[in-house]
Amino acid sequence: MLNPITIVLTAAGCPGASTCIKRLRGIRERTVRVIGADADPEAVGRFLADGFERIPNADEPGYIDALVSLCERVGADCLIPASSYETNVVAAHIGRFESAGVKVLVSPLEALEVANDKFRLYDALRDAPDVRVPEFRLVRSLDEFMAAYKELGGRERRLCFKPPYSKGSRGFRYLDDRTSRRDLLLNYKPDSKFMSLSEFLEIFRDGAGFPDLLLMEVLEGEEIDSMVIGMDGEALLVTHKTREKERGGVITQGEHVDRPEITRSIEQIVERIPLRYNFGIQFIGGALLEINPRLSTFLYTDEWVEPYFAVKLALGEYSKADVRALQSEVPMGLRMRRYFDQCFFYADQDAAAPDGASACPSVAGEPPRALT
Repeated sequence: MLNPITIVLTAAGCPGASTCIKRLRGIRERTVRVIGADADPEAVGRFLADGFERIPNADEPGYIDALVSLCERVGADCLIPASSYETNVVAAHIGRFESAGVKVLVSPLEALEVANDKFRLYDALRDAPDVRVPEFRLVRSLDEFMAAYKELGGRERRLCFKPPYSKGSRGFRYLDDRTSRRDLLLNYKPDSKFMSLSEFLEIFRDGAGFPDLLLMEVLEGEEIDSMVIGMDGEALLVTHKTREKERGGVITQGEHVDRPEITRSIEQIVERIPLRYNFGIQFIGGALLEINPRLSTFLYTDEWVEPYFAVKLALGEYSKADVRALQSEVPMGLRMRRYFDQCFFYADQDAAAPDGASACPSVAGEPPRALT
């Protein structure tokens, strides 16, 4: 067997964390020890990982100090920041982790700043021959918004808007005057993303604090989530899955499929925006919607664990050629369903893991507990 390794995984309560932790710990060729970290002391990763520590939010003082300290104390081989709010912060301080001997699976800061900002992203790719981006306008005032609304034909077709830099569906709405408000009230859940132009105007008519917004066409067609392992401006491994159902912006049902035309788009995207290790790119109707430059939802088997492939690349155990060779082994037709689960614990003690084992063993060998 290969030598054991220790991985620190942040955002241990994010939607993909539970499966990722279990699959990393289930690697057969070596022992993989996973230490979860999250600002939420009851993040689900606390009950699934080999150890857990609460850390500050990425925008709070002490975040980097706490994360470096954790990596040093547990002897981390790799750090995987799994939240979009963390990637830029970690990338800006990558030298501190490297000085501690920790490989950080994060993209260069310059690439992250483009990938996380939809205006800069679309602008960087608008002339790429095999990449289609939506029609869009960046607006900074109500007057600019209304001018862009008319330019984009908002009276004849649905448009949508979102802050250029945001997470998930925060700040996102469809502008739609054709959908009945009565229908929305009676037949849609109260978290509906539809908004009429008059409702928008009512919110921002006073002109105070108008945010930067990206007004754009509504993309329609097949939704594809593509997972990529990148390095040095090259997409080494690309997998595509259908986004058949979602909840709160998180995919809940899909299948591995082959989409060579989207692979060509991704190759050009990564050439211009040289992201590294694992990241996701979402397409609708063949057009680019967004990039998530971090871990996302993967489809796994016992032998197919994309985050682990990236770890091996970071550790020098895989060459770029080794990762490219994995393309022929993608488990096509593999399907996934996301479901809710629960863990149970008292406020002053740790939970039992789903397999009945004690959860949250500490990193120092004391009786099982969450690190605090």
